[in-house]
Amino acid sequence: MASPLSCPACGAEYAPGPDEPWRCSCGAPLELAADPPPNSPQGRTVDPGEGLWTFEEWLPVRRRVSLGEGFTPLVSAGERWGEAVGFKLEYVFPTGSFKDRGATTTLSRAAELGVKRVIEDSSGNAGAAIATYAARAGIDAEIYVPAGVKASKLSAIERAGARPVRVEGGRAAVTEACLEAVERGEGWYASHAWNPAFYAGTSTFAFEIAAQRGWSVPDAVVCPVGHGTLFLGAYRGFRALYNAGITDRLPRLLGVQSEAAAPIAEAIGGDERDQSADATTVADGIRIEAPARHAEIVEAVEVTNGDATALDDGRIEAALDRLHRGGFYVEPTSAVAPAAVERYRELGVVEPGADVVVPLTGSGLKGE
Repeated sequence: MASPLSCPACGAEYAPGPDEPWRCSCGAPLELAADPPPNSPQGRTVDPGEGLWTFEEWLPVRRRVSLGEGFTPLVSAGERWGEAVGFKLEYVFPTGSFKDRGATTTLSRAAELGVKRVIEDSSGNAGAAIATYAARAGIDAEIYVPAGVKASKLSAIERAGARPVRVEGGRAAVTEACLEAVERGEGWYASHAWNPAFYAGTSTFAFEIAAQRGWSVPDAVVCPVGHGTLFLGAYRGFRALYNAGITDRLPRLLGVQSEAAAPIAEAIGGDERDQSADATTVADGIRIEAPARHAEIVEAVEVTNGDATALDDGRIEAALDRLHRGGFYVEPTSAVAPAAVERYRELGVVEPGADVVVPLTGSGLKGE
């Protein structure tokens, strides 16, 4: 039976179903009430062939919709970045981005609830993932996207049979238009920012890292932050492993944003940055002015003794070029976290020989 929803802020509970709310009446994000803790990995088989669903018993969602996603490679970044840096190749997922982690769990829950149509708003990757997994589930999908969405991402949505709705204006305008459709009852909100089932999926990022390292954690994980879906998934996963006694510490979580939209970096460091409506960035995948779970992202930084910074396009583009020349064909947003490793070293936040894991989040084919 599908897990009920609960509100950590006010304690309200909601029964599961295709008409369940997308957030609490108090305005706070909802969570899945059932949240099974990880148990000891001793004696259990971690089967990479099962993908991220090898951790199904640790998740509050049952597998119903899958394309074999997960257990992405964790490889040495090489001399260009430092031998102690590992890249987790999240761009080898079925739709070419880490968003498949959340799409498989979100559409699995939607299928269990008997949802007939899902609605999502996205700058591209999440929309492509939700559209693809909805197609796998036989569920209709409507994806709200910016009018200027990259052709490759729009094509991925359309070819999966979803209906894209192009919205003029900034990313906030896209979300507003999508929410109006949800409130009109046009579909179940499969939001990568709000839906708790999505974070159940991204928590497997942490489980995989620990398993691939013999149930140990790195000194730090450097993640791009837009809505923070991977960053918070990492936090939730590593916290669950630590609370269960499977690992002996939390890695430092180091966030990175573009200077064009850096609300978390500003909240952590108090820096004044260019976040005007006209600001642009090559890292369009993280251009989010108001993350849905802003407070939780800040909490994750503080609890893990982490940090958040913002980079200009010059640093991002230079890192992208180095990645491509090193054999990692990723989209521009994926270059943000590797570029931040260098920035954090300059600031003294990361020591030269520190053990660091960096996700490469999206395929270079997405940038074409």
